[in-house]
Amino acid sequence: MNKVISSIKEAIRGIKDGDTLIVGGFGLCGIPEHLIQGLRDRGVRDLTIVSNNCGVDDWGLGLLLENRQIRKMIASYIGENKIFEQQVLREEIEVELVPQGTLAERIRAGGAGIPAFYTATGVGTDVAKGKEHQTFNGRTYILEEAIVGDYALVKAWKADPLGNLVYRKTARNFNPLAAAAGKITVAEVEELVGPGRLDPDQIHTPGVYVQNVLLGNHYQKRIERLVTARA
Repeated sequence: MNKVISSIKEAIRGIKDGDTLIVGGFGLCGIPEHLIQGLRDRGVRDLTIVSNNCGVDDWGLGLLLENRQIRKMIASYIGENKIFEQQVLREEIEVELVPQGTLAERIRAGGAGIPAFYTATGVGTDVAKGKEHQTFNGRTYILEEAIVGDYALVKAWKADPLGNLVYRKTARNFNPLAAAAGKITVAEVEELVGPGRLDPDQIHTPGVYVQNVLLGNHYQKRIERLVTARA
C-alpha cells in the first residue's frame, strides 16, 4: 500500500474545527513544520493541541497561537513563547500543564490501548487535584488518563511508501509516541526511499501506525534560544 501523498493540503484536509492533534517535537527540534504551516493557512479553529511545548512566537505551533486557532494546549512547558504567555494571562486559551514524563506516558498509553495508569508524579501538588488516589505498597499514586488524538502530526528523517519511519538523533523525541497515538497519523519526512531500503532493525515507527507520508523540503534549522559565550 502506497501511503505517499503529494501535497500539504491533501495531508490535512480531514482535520476539522475542534479536533485534538498530537504534535511531535521538542522545542523546535523534530517539529512537522510544513504541516503546521498548512494548518495555519487553512485556518481550522478551536483545536486542542497536545505537544511538549508550543514553539516560539513566530515558528512552530506559535504560528497557530498567533492566528488564535488553539482553544486548549496540553503541554509540559510553556517555554519562550510570549504570545502564549499573553493569551494565558488574558484567559484566552485553556492550558493543562502536565509533568513531562507523565505527558510522554499518557501519549504512549493512548497508542498502546491502555486507558489510564497510576503514577506517583504530582502527588501532593496541584497536578493531583481532582484525580483518583490509590495506595500501592505504602506509596500514594494518582490516576492519569491516556491521550488519543484525532490526528497525530509527526516529523521523521526517512520513510518508505509503506509508512515505516526512521527519526534522526534527538529529533526522535516525542515523535514515535505521537505517531502511535493518533487515530490518523500524518508523517512529514525529509527523505523518501523505496520499499525494502530501510533496515527493519532500524525502523522506529512501523508503517501500521501511519496513514499518510508527505515528503517535505527546504527545512529551517532554527535555534529556540541562542546563547553565546563572552569574548
